[in-house]
Amino acid sequence: MSELPSQDRRCLVVAEVAQTHDGSLGLAHAFIDAVARTGADVVKFQTHIASAESTAEEPWRVKFSLQDGTRYEYWKRLEFSEEQWHGLKRHADEKKLKFVSSAFSEDAVDLLTRVGVDAWKVASGEVANSLLFERMAATKLPFWVSTGMSPISEIDTTVQMLTERGLPVTILQCTSMYPTPPDKVGLNVIPFFRERYKTGVGLSDHSGVIFPGLAAATLGIDVLEVHVTLSREMYGPDVIASLTTGELKQLVDGVRYIEAMNRAPVDKDVMANELGKMRQIFNKSVALKVNLPAGAVLRADDLTTKKPGTGINPSQLPTLVGRKLRNDVQANQLLRLDDLE
Repeated sequence: MSELPSQDRRCLVVAEVAQTHDGSLGLAHAFIDAVARTGADVVKFQTHIASAESTAEEPWRVKFSLQDGTRYEYWKRLEFSEEQWHGLKRHADEKKLKFVSSAFSEDAVDLLTRVGVDAWKVASGEVANSLLFERMAATKLPFWVSTGMSPISEIDTTVQMLTERGLPVTILQCTSMYPTPPDKVGLNVIPFFRERYKTGVGLSDHSGVIFPGLAAATLGIDVLEVHVTLSREMYGPDVIASLTTGELKQLVDGVRYIEAMNRAPVDKDVMANELGKMRQIFNKSVALKVNLPAGAVLRADDLTTKKPGTGINPSQLPTLVGRKLRNDVQANQLLRLDDLE
C-alpha cells in the first residue's frame, strides 16, 4: 500500500518562467516580482547556451518565431550574460524566492553553479544525458527530475545513479504535451513513484489550469511545477500551457489550504462534542401533535419532532409509545422525561 501523505509535508510551488521573457531582461525581472506576489516558493528559468547545446539542424517543436530562422538562432537571441544571470539571482533572493534554472549543456551547469541555484531541475529531454548529470551531481545540490518522455527503465537508472551518490532526489510525474489534457496528467503515477523509489515526488504540470496541481497536493507531493505567464496574450510557445499569475496565486492558496487540512485529521466524536451547542440549535426533539392530559397513554400518532434539540432525542421515539403522561402536555411543546411516568 502506498504511503499516506505526511501531515507536516510542505510542497514547494515552482513558477516556471522558462523562455516566456522572450529574451527581455526587464521582463525576466518583472516575472520575479510577479511570482513573489503570488506566494510561490521558487522562480525558475531555463539556461540555453546555443553554441554549447544546439546546432543549425535542431528542429522547431512549434514554429512560432517570426524573427528567428532556426531554433539555434532563437536560443542565441534569448541568452543572458553571466552578469545578467547574477542579477536575476540577486533579485530572487531579495524577494525571498528560491532560484532555479534548468541547464541544457555542461557550460550552462558551470554558469549556474557560479551564479548559485538552489536545486537542479532536470528537463524531460535531458534524463538520459549522463554527462550533464555527472556535472550537476558534483555540486551535491538536490535534483528535481522530470519524467515526461522517460520509460520506467530510464527513470530507474537515473534514480539509482543519484541515490548511490547520496543526493536528495524528487521525481516529478510529467507529460510532455502542451497543454496536457486531463486524461494524460497521470496522477496515478505519483504514489507509484513514491512506493518504487522511496524519494520525494511531485508533478511538473503543463495543463495550463490549476486543477491537476490541486489534486496532486492532496497526495502530499513535495514539488509542484507549473508554467507561468503574465497574460495569455503574451508571445511564446509555452503560454498556452501556462497559468497566469492570478491563477498561480489561486493555486498556491489552494495548495496551502489542502496542506492545512492534511495537517489536521478530524476525530468525529470530538468534533461532535465541540459542536454541542450547534447540535442543540439544528437538531430536533420529541414534541406532541395534540394536547394530552395527565394519564394519557402515548400513541405513535401523538408524537412528532420539532426544534430545538434540547429535549428527548428523536431516536428515542419507539420507546415512548405506550408510556403514560405524568403531567398535562400541550401541543407543540417539547416532551420532557419528567412528563412521563
